[in-house]
Amino acid sequence: MSSLQWLLALHVTGAFFFLGGSVTAGVFSVLAQRARRPSEVALFLGLARWSVALVVAGAALTLVLGLALVHRSGFSFGSFWILAAIVLLIAASAAGSRGGRRDAATRRLAERLAADGDMPSDELRKRLRDPVALALSWGAGLALVAILALMIWKPGS
Repeated sequence: MSSLQWLLALHVTGAFFFLGGSVTAGVFSVLAQRARRPSEVALFLGLARWSVALVVAGAALTLVLGLALVHRSGFSFGSFWILAAIVLLIAASAAGSRGGRRDAATRRLAERLAADGDMPSDELRKRLRDPVALALSWGAGLALVAILALMIWKPGS
């Protein structure tokens, strides 16, 4: 295999980590919203936190190796699809990070409620359905889908 093929294979691996970690976090978030007891909410949001390692590693691999691929393959850094993917990656990372901080606060509340009797709480239910946190998380997910579409179709190249 050539070095270009290795870069591409590792770039795609990073993309799988990025997308896989994001989907995993999303699934655990949905499961937390459907959970009845605070201990279950804390468990699912705690598991979602672990998937962030995949997201961060995948984003770093995808970005660094993607830039190396652009350099080695002769594409222009000024191409629409490359610039759009970079902007979307930054936006997805920022939105996911902000949404994750809100989820972390919700997880801490769920842990406190679980320790204090593990009874359902209206405050916890409200936080799980916080429209800002949901918009940030789902917006980051939509940005990832858009990045994937850009990488596959490369519009304008």
